[in-house]
Amino acid sequence: MSLTSLMLCPPQTLSQIKPKTLKTQNPPWIPTPQLLSQYPLLHLLNSCKNMTHLAQIHAQTITTGIFSDNFVASRILSFSALSPNGSIAYARLLFDQIPKPDVFIANTMIRAYAFSSRPIDSILFYVYVLESGIVNPDVYTVPLILKACSEIGSISLGKGVHSHVVKYGWASEVSVSNFLVKMYASCGAIESARAVFDRVTECDDASRNIMVDGYVVCGDLKYAREMFDAMPARNVVSWSVMINGYVQNSLFKEGLELFQEMLSESVEPNESVLVNALSSCAHMGALEQGKWIEGYLRKHGVDITVRVGTALIDMYSKCGYVERAIEIFREIGEKNVLAWSAMIGGLAINGRGKDALDLFSEMEAHGVRPNEVTFIEVLNACSHSGLILEGSKFFDSMSKEYGVKPNAHHYCCMVDLYGRAGMLDEAQNIIKSMPMKPNSAIWGALLNACRIHGNSELGEKVGKRLLELEPNHSGRYVLLSNIYAANGKWNHVAELRRMMKEHGINKIPGCSFIDLKGTVHEFVAGDNSQPQSEAIYTQLSEMNRELKLMGYKPNKDQVLLDMEEEEKETALSHHSEKLAIAFGLISTDPGTTIRITKNLRVCADCHFATKLISKIYNREIVVRDRCRFHHFRDGSCSCNEFW
Repeated sequence: MSLTSLMLCPPQTLSQIKPKTLKTQNPPWIPTPQLLSQYPLLHLLNSCKNMTHLAQIHAQTITTGIFSDNFVASRILSFSALSPNGSIAYARLLFDQIPKPDVFIANTMIRAYAFSSRPIDSILFYVYVLESGIVNPDVYTVPLILKACSEIGSISLGKGVHSHVVKYGWASEVSVSNFLVKMYASCGAIESARAVFDRVTECDDASRNIMVDGYVVCGDLKYAREMFDAMPARNVVSWSVMINGYVQNSLFKEGLELFQEMLSESVEPNESVLVNALSSCAHMGALEQGKWIEGYLRKHGVDITVRVGTALIDMYSKCGYVERAIEIFREIGEKNVLAWSAMIGGLAINGRGKDALDLFSEMEAHGVRPNEVTFIEVLNACSHSGLILEGSKFFDSMSKEYGVKPNAHHYCCMVDLYGRAGMLDEAQNIIKSMPMKPNSAIWGALLNACRIHGNSELGEKVGKRLLELEPNHSGRYVLLSNIYAANGKWNHVAELRRMMKEHGINKIPGCSFIDLKGTVHEFVAGDNSQPQSEAIYTQLSEMNRELKLMGYKPNKDQVLLDMEEEEKETALSHHSEKLAIAFGLISTDPGTTIRITKNLRVCADCHFATKLISKIYNREIVVRDRCRFHHFRDGSCSCNEFW
């Protein structure tokens, strides 16, 4: 397997990039100097903080008679409709009190509805305005209505608005065409979106960015990239849209490479780009590159906002550097529930369950209310650390104390909690008590518990049910094969392989990645393609000799093929994570922590061997598998066998 080089350009080549100073724009309810000179009373809107205060200002405009001026009324209505501390219901009452509302006031109401949790209300209000003849819409009305159609995902409503665009003669307006493109793409009609785009006579940067984003939304990254590459000029939004497309589609390597290209062209990244780049590092386990991005943020004076801070927490946690994640967490000023949840989750996957629960208590003390995601992280913390009583207590308290109704994710966590602890009866009782139909993830958690604790009878039943639910999921076949192989049922293993072949299902090959000096090296089992293969296998032979001296015996139950015992032993010694460890030992200084990311769950044999290797070579070895982190130190693992 060839090296995957993702080196980011060095900081010194980017010294010319300076942070932008953004111009702040007054909220729409703040009066202009001209209006303020005419109606000094409106200066109170500058300090208005809530609806109680606004009602007092409103009352004064009525008693003084100035509310009859639409300019005054529009400012009062704008605060109520658009302020985070406003009230759309109050704004609607205001609208109905205005004798002759103009289109600006009507558009303010439509905007409020379009950006609310019920965007359909903007369309209902639009219909009301049209039918009542109160005002006629203008070119600024349509984009708001099209945004609502995009949010709802209703192409029929969108087509109706499109007919209004043609009727009123606005089809040539670039801003209107842009929102039509976005609406059609959001509704999955990418061909209609492209047809509208191709009719735009004066295409601007926004038009091209929206079309690229349309392809991204519809999952067509090939056309998105072709259009991105063909752009005559690309601004930060262009790069942000394309990088986001890669990351949202789990193409993290491509996203990070494009981020590198963006920096090489001296384009200053915005917050969205930085968050996506950090997300790519998190998923790839690319710690060195994640550190580089943090260094870039510090060097260029980028504020560590809650969003950026949360991305840094997630990146460091998923790279196994939890101490740095905690430092970033403490640095963030006003933490929201997402930041708290990310840190609790980071502690959970790194085997620090009790610390995660302590942080949950700290969050409560700060008056931050937990949400559904928080409880998933808390229950995961309990599951990964074997905290059975605590997990049961939190699950019971979700709805009783916090008003959070458990969903399928929470039930899955409970099945996993009991299953890992060997309490299979309790795990089955949780499934029976569910108010919704158990999904494949829940049955998968139970199947994994059967594998861990050797319950082949229940495992076979659950495995067959899973194959009915997900006949094309290779992992389900492999897990059931594990159970059969552990019990010597080779004919059943062969039958599963035949079924996989008939359905065209390929087993996902195990891959391990190690990030050294900003370069990600990838290994697969039995890999001979590395430039240093000879040295790697020499080190591997030495590791095997040292392991045997420590009493290591290969766990041959992990081999899913009916082969000779010696062949099984060789197959186990060539697993991808062992090759990555050997490479790490010959490529780093003594005492250096070795960090490895694996795309699948670590097998029992490699887990036991890595514990011994950490003691033999006096190294901390951090392995991130598909489910959690394993911190191997001095012959033990942070998971305490709850994995």
